Amino acid sequence: MKSAKTIARTAGLLYLMIILIGIFCLRYVPSTLIVPGDASATIHNISSKELLFRLGIVVGLIGYTLFLFLPLVLYKLLRPVNEPYAKLMVILAVVSVPISFVNMLNNFAVLSIVDGPDYLKAFDNGQLQAQVLFYLDQYDHGNLIAEIFWGLWLFPFGYLVFKSGFLPKFLGILLMAGCVGYLIDFLGHSLTPGYDESGISRFMILPAGLGEIGICLWLLIVGVKNKFTAARS
Repeated sequence: MKSAKTIARTAGLLYLMIILIGIFCLRYVPSTLIVPGDASATIHNISSKELLFRLGIVVGLIGYTLFLFLPLVLYKLLRPVNEPYAKLMVILAVVSVPISFVNMLNNFAVLSIVDGPDYLKAFDNGQLQAQVLFYLDQYDHGNLIAEIFWGLWLFPFGYLVFKSGFLPKFLGILLMAGCVGYLIDFLGHSLTPGYDESGISRFMILPAGLGEIGICLWLLIVGVKNKFTAARS
């Protein structure tokens, strides 16, 4: 049976990899390749840096796979705190994974258009450019749906951290606040025209970012702050 400190550091390592992958796939790649509202420039960027776009797809799928295992490791650590909440945490986290996998098909569709196979000759250049923007928009919308569960799983996770006695309570509060922030962000994108341009989104997801980075580093560096025996798998 692994010690609680080993389990905690395994979870921290998985979390760190997922965070770094998320920064690369959800921030760096889109900001480098996609020019909002300009299909021609976007297609040019993807064509000239196709390897980067492909890496974004592959690395993203790796990240979603790792996210499948993270809540299972956390479950081993946090099950003794409250088993029903630990099970709920796993369920809500795992639900987002198939959504994210299916959503990645939109990026594969963009890649198909940019590569220009023969059957696309039936469409003129304007139609192809419109399709690129359409699939990129669909990809963003798919991430928005996944964001519901990226938020929901943080509430039972934060509650378990808060109640654990061996992890900092303030990180649990940040994680629970992050759940609320993600859900408000989803509603803002879904219900409010011009929400993206308002800049509110970055503030809504800030508690989640601080909480997740904080718990990741705590698990990785500190582990658990007092003697604790993890539940047997």
